[in-house]
Amino acid sequence: MADNDRSLLRRLFDFLWGAVVFLYRGMILLSVVLFAVLLWTAFKGGPTPTVENNVALVIWPAGQVVDQLDSERAFVERLMREPPSQTRLRDLTDALESAADDKRITTAVLKLDTLESAGIAQIDELVAAMHKFQAAGKSIHAYGPYYDQIGYLAAAAADDVSVDPLGTVMVEGFSVYQNYFKDALDKLGIKVNVFRVGEFKAAVEPFIRNDMSDEAQRANEEWLGDLWHAYGAQVAKGRKVPDDRMQQYVSGFRAGIEKHRGDGAAYAKESGLVTHVETLQEFRKRIGAVVGIDEEHGSFRQIHYGEYLRAVNHKPNRAQNSDAAGNQIALVVVQGEIVDGVGEPGQAGGETISGLLEEARRNDDVAAVVLRIDSPGGSAWASEQIRREVQALRAEGKPVVASMGTVAASGGYWVAMDANQIWASESTITGSIGIFGLIPTIDQPLEKLGVHTDGVGTTALAGSFRIDRPLSDDVAAIFQSEVEKGYRNFIEGVATGRKLELAKVESIAQGRVWSGADAKGFGLIDSFGGLDEAAAAAAKLADLDEGDWSLEEVAPTPAFPGGLLGQLFGTIRQEIGFSAMVREHPVLQALDRADAAGWLRRFNDRRGIYAHCMCAPSVPRAH
Repeated sequence: MADNDRSLLRRLFDFLWGAVVFLYRGMILLSVVLFAVLLWTAFKGGPTPTVENNVALVIWPAGQVVDQLDSERAFVERLMREPPSQTRLRDLTDALESAADDKRITTAVLKLDTLESAGIAQIDELVAAMHKFQAAGKSIHAYGPYYDQIGYLAAAAADDVSVDPLGTVMVEGFSVYQNYFKDALDKLGIKVNVFRVGEFKAAVEPFIRNDMSDEAQRANEEWLGDLWHAYGAQVAKGRKVPDDRMQQYVSGFRAGIEKHRGDGAAYAKESGLVTHVETLQEFRKRIGAVVGIDEEHGSFRQIHYGEYLRAVNHKPNRAQNSDAAGNQIALVVVQGEIVDGVGEPGQAGGETISGLLEEARRNDDVAAVVLRIDSPGGSAWASEQIRREVQALRAEGKPVVASMGTVAASGGYWVAMDANQIWASESTITGSIGIFGLIPTIDQPLEKLGVHTDGVGTTALAGSFRIDRPLSDDVAAIFQSEVEKGYRNFIEGVATGRKLELAKVESIAQGRVWSGADAKGFGLIDSFGGLDEAAAAAAKLADLDEGDWSLEEVAPTPAFPGGLLGQLFGTIRQEIGFSAMVREHPVLQALDRADAAGWLRRFNDRRGIYAHCMCAPSVPRAH
């Protein structure tokens, strides 16, 4: 009987276990099916839109304007029905250029209420596309409840500018302000050992000073002045006001606001910066008088630029004979800080970018390459990896044209210096030809905590590179020598690549930042123009006939499914000990709020040598 009981219990256990396994497998299968449905839904994107006659094209950038989308982030946002956090510049410009020749599109609306950030050079390219649209005899109407400095630069190029009665045009000029940590680091006992070459290489100043050096102030004032002058000139041209109107507007802001009793919209209109002060409903009605009203949605008849590109199945710079071999121009984007290895989204990994360039070099269909750069630089080694692939492309007979975006400085210039041609905007921030090394040591704060470091080594250098020991004179001399060698490599490379006298390069290097306008005068860049002009130049260098080539982006393969799932379900980051220290120490709290640790984490060159520029101007954002 006991054996029968055990047999019954065993069968019961087996049944229950089988049920559990069945349910588990069913849940896994259901999850896979559900995920596949979600993927299909996100990729499908609904039926292909149609473009009706006499509709307005709505140019509505959202989030940050970028040269290359984070594909995983964009996918998750579509999947979760979230508004996009990034807008690709090429999509905006391509939509305007295609619509310029489309008789169904009679006008365009530039809506800027969801634009969070964009570079001045990016706005220059958007404005160039707007001018092509206007040259076809079509009008552009800008609307915003409020304009920040960058958004208004785009709006000023429209035929008319509308602002809400409660809005304003908030322009204040450009500036460079940053936190300086010397006193805080001294209190903690952290020593940041700096090795640099170049009178103006100010990227390390926050760790060794409490204020901006005279040299950095002088250099910053010059290139900021160039950007501000270009800004004012572009607004004056678009709004048909005197060249000094923006300077007058900012200088007289307080008096103007007080005169109009706090009415910023009235002050902007009096200054000629806006055409209409009207609500969104009034704006819709006015545009509806041109293209008609969509009664279902209660607004003017319109099509979003993204839907328009889908409707026309737009292929940017698509050749008529696009299947022919050897007629492709490969577009490789260097966006964000240049780091060792593969890099994370928003960074330019040396291995990743050099791998893409190698792929283009080995592809027989690729005749030339456009290297699009929007980067302040970073790791010297990663920058050199990219530069060597540019050289290899040229050695294979494939020309390379660099197209500089908002910032292409320091390491961002390093990767461009061997290109056949360099194109940029007058507002591009470039130069900063210099090198520095950065090694923090934490032996003093460890001693305060009662942690001591001791031991023996087989040579005088053994163990000398540990950050928990003070840096020896020998190690300091070694690093300084390596930094000086890196600087010589940099300026000699610029002299060779740009065909300039070494003495001239030395005079304009020294880590100094220049505007694109100055850089052209020095010979650091060849021509002014955006991505379209750079692509056309690459095609000409490759002896491709006009209209018989295509610009094809070569992008990193998304880390699917791991990267996608990581963004979809969130990531876990462990910072052992640091978070607790931050909570307990007010100085560390200040450093954490200023993101000093995050700033340092981005410096991952294994040799500790960097070509990096801290040169992004501060601009006001919408509240």
